[in-house]
Amino acid sequence: MAGLTVDKNGLKRITFNDGDGKRRSIRIGRPSKKVAETFRLRIAELNAAKIAGIPIDSEMARWLGALPDKPYKRIAAVGLVEERERRDLTLGALLDTFFDRLTVKRGTETTYRQTEKALLDQFSRERRLALIKSGDAAEWKRSMRDGGLADATVAKRVKTARMIFANAVRWKLIDENPFSGIKAGVQANADRQRFVDRESVARVMDAAPNAEWRLLIALSRFGGLRVPSEAFALTWADVDFERNRIRIRSIKTDGHGKSTRFIPLFPELRRHVMEMFDAAEPGEEFVLPSVRKLSNPNTQLRRIVERAGLTPWPRIWHNMRATRQTELAAEYPLHTVCSWMGNTSAVAAGHYLQVTDADFERAVAEIQNGDKSGDRMATKAAMHPAAPKCKDAKQSMQVSGNKGSMRFDASRRDLSQKREMTPRGFEPLSSP
Repeated sequence: MAGLTVDKNGLKRITFNDGDGKRRSIRIGRPSKKVAETFRLRIAELNAAKIAGIPIDSEMARWLGALPDKPYKRIAAVGLVEERERRDLTLGALLDTFFDRLTVKRGTETTYRQTEKALLDQFSRERRLALIKSGDAAEWKRSMRDGGLADATVAKRVKTARMIFANAVRWKLIDENPFSGIKAGVQANADRQRFVDRESVARVMDAAPNAEWRLLIALSRFGGLRVPSEAFALTWADVDFERNRIRIRSIKTDGHGKSTRFIPLFPELRRHVMEMFDAAEPGEEFVLPSVRKLSNPNTQLRRIVERAGLTPWPRIWHNMRATRQTELAAEYPLHTVCSWMGNTSAVAAGHYLQVTDADFERAVAEIQNGDKSGDRMATKAAMHPAAPKCKDAKQSMQVSGNKGSMRFDASRRDLSQKREMTPRGFEPLSSP
C-alpha cells in the first residue's frame, strides 16, 4: 500500500513502507488530484513487485520510460527502480552529439574544434563524463597556460568547454557542469594589439600589386570592414555614390538580427572605390571579383607588408579595423561608431579601442599650452578654498550686474567672465 499526503505548502508526497519495513517518501510536487492518484498507484505497484521479487510488466516499463529524469531519480533514490542508464556517457560521445547538433558559421565551428582537440588531448574520447570533475577542469585550464597558450586563447576555450558541458546538463547526460565554477578570464590580448598608422598603410598600399588589393586594404583600414567576410561580399549595388554610403552585409552578425549596416563613403576610401569602379568590367557584380576567390588573404597581405619593408603586425586584418574604430571614436559618439563598425560598445572597449602615443602627446601638449610653469593648478587650488555647503553656496554665487555677464565656454568646460574685473567673492581683494 502507498499513501498520499499533502504538506502545508501544497507539496504532495507518496509514502510507503519498503520490504524492510522502513518508511519511505517521494515528493511529486503539486500535480492535479488525478495525476497524484495515478502516481500513488504506480508506486504501490512498484513497491509490491520489489517486495515480491517479480519483474514489472510492460505497461509499467512504458510509464517509467516516459517519466522525466527528476521524478525518476526520486523513485530510484528509494530503491524501487535502478538508476536510469544514460546514453553518451563518454566525452567523445558528448562531443560528437554537440557537433552533430551545431548550427553556427564555419569560422565559429573551427574555433570550437580547437577546444574539442584540447579536451580530447587532456581526457581522451573514452573518459566517462561522470569522472570529469571541477578539479579536472581546473587542471585542464592550468595545463593550457603551462603549455604557453595566451590568456585570451585559454579564456576562449574555457568558455567553449563550459558551453559544451552546459548542453550535456540540458540533455540530461550529466547532473552538474564541472566547468561552471572555472573562471575563464579576459579574452582580449593587449600584447597582440597594434595601432596601424597611416604612414605604414600608405607604404603597404604602394607595395600592393593592383587597384583591387589597394581597395581591399582601404576597406579594412579606412572602412572598418571585416576581412574576408564583409569585404568579399561587397557588390556595386551596395555602393551609393549619390548619398556617399556603403551597405555592408555581415555574416557574423546575421544571427543576431543585424544582417546589414551602412557606413559613410569616407574620403580616404572614396578614391580607391572610384579607382576600382573605373577599372571594373561591364556587368561586374562584385567590387572585389578576383581577391574574393582567395581562401586566405592573410598570407598574401603579409607578403605585401614585407615587400613594403615592414614587419607584419599580429592579427593583420583585425588590427587595421580596430585602428579605424579607435580613430573614429576620437571624433564621433561611440554609439555612432559602433553602428558603423557593426559591434557593441562592450566589444569595442574589450577588443578594438586602443590608447595611442598620439593620446599621450596631445595630453602633454594641452598641459604645456595651458600651464607652461607646471604649477598653475597648485596655485589655483591655494587661492580657492573648498566650496561652501549648498545652503551657503547660493548666496556666495550671486553676482551683481548684468545676469548675462557669465557664459559657459564648452571648450574649457568652465565658467568664465566676459569682463576683466571678477565680481567680489570670487578672488581675493588684493594680491598676496
